[in-house]
Amino acid sequence: MTSQVSSPAEQAGDADGAGQSQEPHDAVVGEQRRPSGAKEVRRLDRVIIRFAGDSGDGMQLTGDRFTSETASFGNDLSTLPNFPAEIRAPAGTLPGVSSFQLHFADHDILTPGDAPNVLVAMNPAALKANIGDVPRGGEIIVNTDEFAKRAMAKVGYDASPLEDGSLEAYHVHQVPLTTLTVEALKEFGLSRKEAERSKNMFALGLLSWMYNRPTEGTESFLRQKFAKKPAIAEANIAAFRAGWNFGETTEDFAVSYEVAPAGSAFPAGTYRNISGNLALSYGLVAASRQADLPLYLGSYPITPASDILHELSKHKNFGVRTFQAEDEIAGIGAALGAAFGGSLAVTTTSGPGVALKSETIGLAVSMELPLLIVDIQRGGPSTGLPTKTEQADLMQAMFGRNGEAPVPVVAPCTPADCFDAALEAARIALTYRTPVFLLSDGYLANGSEPWRIPEVDELPDLRVQFATAPNHELDDGSEAFWPYKRDPLTLARPWAVPGTPGLEHRIGGIEKQDGTGNISYDPANHEFMVRTRQARIDGIEVPDLEVDDPDGARTLVLGWGSTYGPITAAVRRLRASGHPIAQAHLRHLNPFPGNLGEVLKRYDKVVVPEMNLGQLALLIRAKYLVDAHSHTQVNGMPFKAEQLAQALKEAGGV
Repeated sequence: MTSQVSSPAEQAGDADGAGQSQEPHDAVVGEQRRPSGAKEVRRLDRVIIRFAGDSGDGMQLTGDRFTSETASFGNDLSTLPNFPAEIRAPAGTLPGVSSFQLHFADHDILTPGDAPNVLVAMNPAALKANIGDVPRGGEIIVNTDEFAKRAMAKVGYDASPLEDGSLEAYHVHQVPLTTLTVEALKEFGLSRKEAERSKNMFALGLLSWMYNRPTEGTESFLRQKFAKKPAIAEANIAAFRAGWNFGETTEDFAVSYEVAPAGSAFPAGTYRNISGNLALSYGLVAASRQADLPLYLGSYPITPASDILHELSKHKNFGVRTFQAEDEIAGIGAALGAAFGGSLAVTTTSGPGVALKSETIGLAVSMELPLLIVDIQRGGPSTGLPTKTEQADLMQAMFGRNGEAPVPVVAPCTPADCFDAALEAARIALTYRTPVFLLSDGYLANGSEPWRIPEVDELPDLRVQFATAPNHELDDGSEAFWPYKRDPLTLARPWAVPGTPGLEHRIGGIEKQDGTGNISYDPANHEFMVRTRQARIDGIEVPDLEVDDPDGARTLVLGWGSTYGPITAAVRRLRASGHPIAQAHLRHLNPFPGNLGEVLKRYDKVVVPEMNLGQLALLIRAKYLVDAHSHTQVNGMPFKAEQLAQALKEAGGV
C-alpha cells in the first residue's frame, strides 16, 4: 500500500527546485508497506549521498559504481568527486580525505546538491572534514573500527565523537565495516590487510540495499576489472553481497528507500552516464569523423586534463593519433604541425600548461591554422590546486599572448555539454582557420550526468575543402597559389596540405604579406593583417544569446561555463519563492553573441557569478559599459545553490 504524503515541489529541499530542506529525507513521496516481518520501504524524490575516506579507501571507485547503477536505473543524477592532489595522501589526515558526492532524483536536477542527506565516513578524518556539510537529522554511517584514540587525536578529537554527544543531532549508524568485511572474506584465505581493502565494497553493498540499487552491473564490473585475479574479484563480490545482506538483516537499518526513475525528465532516446572529460573526448572523435579528417592529439599529462589523453589513446580505430610529449611546448608544437599536415589537431592542458603553450598559440594565430586548445581549468596560480575547480583562465585565454592575437573561446556548461562544445569548437576552427580555446574545468571534467547519445545524422557536417590548385592569376596571366588569399565571407585563408604540387608556400611566425604570404615588414601591411585577423574572429557566426525570463524581471543573472547548474538551481528557487529574475548563459566568450549588448540594456541590474575574481564581469563592463555586479568564489568548489540564491537576491534586489 502506498500513501501520498507530500509532493516533490513541496519537499524539494536540497534539490534544484524551490524550498530549503532541514531534514535529510523529508522529500518523501510515499511509503510502501511490506508483509509483516519485512522492512519498511519509503519512496523519496531525491537523495544526496557522500562517500568519504582516505584517498586509498576507494571512495572514487565506490561513488562511481553507485553512480553507474543509478544511471542504469534511470534516475537523473549529478556528481561531485573531490580528492587530494597527492597520489597517496597521508592516511588519516584531513588533507588526505577523498570524497564522492552523488545527487540522484526522480526529476530533473542540475547540481550535486548543497548538503548530503547521507554521509559514509570511513574514518575520523572523513567525519571531521565533512560533518559541517551534513544537515541536522542527516544520516551518518561510520566505520567504528577506525575510531581508535590515535586516529582521532590525529584530526583533533580529544574524545570520541561517537560517545561524547556531539552527534546527537544526527541519525548515526555505527558499523564495524572493517571487521565485518574481514569476517565475510575468511574463506578466501586473504591476509587481514588484503581483506580490509574490500571494505569499500561492503559499504557499497550496504548503500545499494538502502536505496534499492541494481547489483548485477557492479558484480560484472568487478569480474571484468579483476579478470586476471579471479580470487580477488570474487572476494570483492563477496564483500559487496555481505554489505547488502547486512542491511537486509540488521535491526540498525529499519528502513530502505526507493527513488523512482526520472522518466519525465528526459526526452526519448538512449542514455548513458558520462563525465565531462569523456564527453569531450567523444566530441573530438565525432568532430574528426564529421570533418573526415584524422584526429591528432599532442599533449603532456596534467591534472585534470589527462583523462582526455587516456581516452583518445583507445580510439586508433577511428583514425585517432595520440602523442604524449616530453613537455607542454612539444605537445602543442606537434599538434600545430599536424594541423599544417591536414589533421584536426588538438592539444589538452590546464592553466599552467596554457602559459607554456602561449608562444605556439600565437604562432598558430599568425599561420592561421585550425587548432583546438582544450583548457581544463583548475585552481591557480602556478601549481595551485590541481584537483580543485576554478574559472580563472578566461583572461589568459583572451589575452595571454604577445601582440594582437585574437582567439575564439567556447565554454561548455555541463558535463554532457562538453560533447557539443567540442563539436562547436571544431566547427569554428575549421571554418575560420583559427586556433580555438575550449574552456572546461575540473568540476565539469570529473563530474557526470546522463547524456543522450545523439544519432549520427544529428551531428553537424564539418567537412572542409583543401586547396588543390592555384587560386590567383598574376599580371602576366600565369597562375599562382596565394596562401593568404581569403574567403570573402569568412576571411579564412586556404588550407593547403604539404606535398600538393604547385601549392608550396612559406609558414612561420614572421609577418606575412597579404595574399602572397611572403615575409613583409611593411607597416601598412602589418596593420592590415592585424586588423584582418581581428575581423575574422569578430565575424564568426555564433547563435544569439537566449534569455530565460518568464516574468519580465528587472535583474539578469549572466553566467558562463560550469556555473550553469548552480545558477539555474538558484534561479528556480528564487522564482518559486515569488522573486522574478532572468537568466542567460554564455557559451561563446569570444566573440560574444551579437545580441548581448541589446540583452544587457533591457535590465536594471546585471549580476555575474563566477569562480574567479570577476573576469567576465570585467569584459562585460569594458565592452558594453554596463555596471555588472560581480559575485565571485574561489575556494576550489562549485557554488552551492542556496547560498547563490541568497547572494543573487541581495545583489539584484529581487
